[in-house]
Amino acid sequence: MKRYSTIMSVLLTLALPVAGNCADAAKTADKSDASIEAIKADVSKSKHSMGTASASDGASVNPTGKVVETMDGGGYTYANLELNGKKTWVAFATHETHVGETLSFKGCLEMADFQSTALKRKFDTILFCDLPTKPKAASKTLAVTGKKSPGSGGASASAGRIKVAKAEGANAYTVAEIFAKRAGLDGKQVVVKGQVVKVASGIMDRTWIHLQDGSGSEKQKNHDLVVTSKDSPEIGDVVTVSGTLTKDKDFGSGYKYNVIIEKGSVKK
Repeated sequence: MKRYSTIMSVLLTLALPVAGNCADAAKTADKSDASIEAIKADVSKSKHSMGTASASDGASVNPTGKVVETMDGGGYTYANLELNGKKTWVAFATHETHVGETLSFKGCLEMADFQSTALKRKFDTILFCDLPTKPKAASKTLAVTGKKSPGSGGASASAGRIKVAKAEGANAYTVAEIFAKRAGLDGKQVVVKGQVVKVASGIMDRTWIHLQDGSGSEKQKNHDLVVTSKDSPEIGDVVTVSGTLTKDKDFGSGYKYNVIIEKGSVKK
C-alpha cells in the first residue's frame, strides 16, 4: 500500500503544470534506499509517457569526475566525484569502486534531501545513476617515435635510439627472441626488459604498454612487444616485465596480436 501511494504521489506531482523536473517529483517520494530504483523507473516512465522529458528539464545528468570518497550501503555504492573543484555525490547499484579512479555516468536522476537509512546519512543532493564507465584514455607515445601506432600495431622508434640490455634468468628473452620463439613459449612465464614507448590506460580495465629494447625491426614487425598490466609505468621508463606469453591473441575490434604478455608485473 505504501508503494502504491508513493507512485501515485509521484504521478500526481508530475501531472501538475508547475512540475518540470524529476527532482521536484522526488521530493514527494519515499526517501529510502530500497525504493530508489523503483522511483527512478516510475518517474522516468511517467515523464516520457507525458512527453515532458527533455535535455533541458534535468531528467538526465551525465557527470564525470574523479572519485574522492566512496562507500557501500543498502545495495548501492555511493561515490563523491570531483571535477574542476566541484564535488557531486552519485549512487548506483553496488559496484567495485576505488578512490582515485575517474568515472562517467549516464541516465541519472537527481534527488534532494535524500536520507540513506543504510548509511544513516543525509545528502542535500544526490544523483542516482546507471552503472559507471571509465572514460577512454588517450594513448601516449614516446617523443622519439616516428608516428603514433594503430590500436593493433606497434609504436615505431628511430633506429639506434633504444638499446636495453637483456634481462637475466633462464626465462629471460629479448623482444625479438619472444617473437621468434612465441610458438614454444605460448602459455609460459617469460621475463623481458625494455623501454616503455607507449602507454594506454583504462582500456578493458587494464593498462596497455608497448615495450622495445632495440632488438628486432619495424619492417619485420618484431621490435615492439605489447604488455597488459595493472601497473602504469611512465613513457621512457626502462622496466623489467614478467608475465604469461600468449600468441595469436584476438581481443576483437581490431586488437589482434601475434604475441602479447598478459597480466604482466612491471618493475623498474
